[in-house]
Order: sequence, then C-alpha cells, then structure tokens
Amino acid sequence: MTREWTTHSAEETIAVGAEIAGLLRPPVMLVLQGGLGAGKTTLVKGIAEGLGAADSGEVTSPTFGLVHEYAGLYHLDVYRLENERQLSTVGWEELLGANAVVLVEWGEKFPVIVERADGEISLSGAGDERTIRLTLR
Repeated sequence: MTREWTTHSAEETIAVGAEIAGLLRPPVMLVLQGGLGAGKTTLVKGIAEGLGAADSGEVTSPTFGLVHEYAGLYHLDVYRLENERQLSTVGWEELLGANAVVLVEWGEKFPVIVERADGEISLSGAGDERTIRLTLR
C-alpha cells in the first residue's frame, strides 16, 4: 500500500501524522526518510497523537538520546551512529518484539534495518510545502 500527501505547514504535517497512525497496525517498524529539517519529528508528533501515545508537545527529536519511548511508540534516530556495532547497543531489535510502532529516522543508513522494516515514510520538499509518502509492505 502506498499513500501520498502534500502539506503546507507544521500543523498540516501533524494532521497527516495522525491520519497515518490510523493506518498502522502494531507491531510495525517504519524507516523515516528525509533530509535534515524535512519534518520527520513533526510527522512523528502527529503519529504519537493519533496513536494516543503522547501529545505533540511531548515529542522531541531523539538525535542525542537515540531512542524516545512513548505509550506504544518508539522513536529512534540513528543519524549519529556510524556502524552496526553501535546500532546494536541501542537495542532496536528488542523493540521489534513489542506490540508497538517503531519509527526509525535515518534507518536507511543500515541495510539490516531496511531489511526488517515493514515500510517507510519519506518526506521531501522545500519551504513549508512537504510531500509525505507512506509505503507499507
């Protein structure tokens, strides 16, 4: 299944995230793709709200903490990791056994994550306009 949206503000991106949450059936792991500032964490705010996992104001980027845990949602950012040995210390594989949604920013850096993922969400665009594409396998 593939779905695509275009948004023009952070609020619209959050709303799309909430809509995406309604399409996800845990356990599911998705790779979040998009450059720096593409809106990945903003989208996760909406997914968290849509799942009832957290309010959007509670969701922040896990760039330095690597993993943020919410009720039924794990948000990982592996941007700062350089190899699979570092990746294994995060414990991401254990998260796959949980009945949860696992969202991995920059997961495309690691083939092992891509192979295990149930799909991806890609974000692209310039300025406030974003194209969001969800692909579930």
